[in-house]
Amino acid sequence: MVAGVIPVLIALAARNDHAGSAAGFGLMGLGLLLLLWCVRDFYVSGQGTLAPWHPPKHLVAVGLYRRVRNPMYIAVLTIVLGWSVLFGSAWLALYLLALAVGFHLRVVLHEEPWLRRHFTEEWRAYSASVPRWLPRLTPGHR
Repeated sequence: MVAGVIPVLIALAARNDHAGSAAGFGLMGLGLLLLLWCVRDFYVSGQGTLAPWHPPKHLVAVGLYRRVRNPMYIAVLTIVLGWSVLFGSAWLALYLLALAVGFHLRVVLHEEPWLRRHFTEEWRAYSASVPRWLPRLTPGHR
């Protein structure tokens, strides 16, 4: 919904006069690839899902999660950026900004406190060595 249906509805409602770019397809493809990678790592390494009723049993600190703590959100933002570029839409760019703020608040106010409670020592080491939003070039936590 967040990265597919809503951006299309915004683009259709905006009836944008600006020319978009086919480069948006590349960004959406990259975002989708990153998202699928994260979902796989969540399932395999964390032995859980994204669903709140089946959270991971283990802290996910493999794959992209070794470089940045929130690659799944970054993947979704990349997909929405792709839609914005494809349609050349300022409205979609504003939606992207609102999503980024919303994701940040969710991470700081809900997810990180939950991780701190459930994976205390492991979370402390992981969060100290892996940045929240800007990926490291070299992997962090092992």
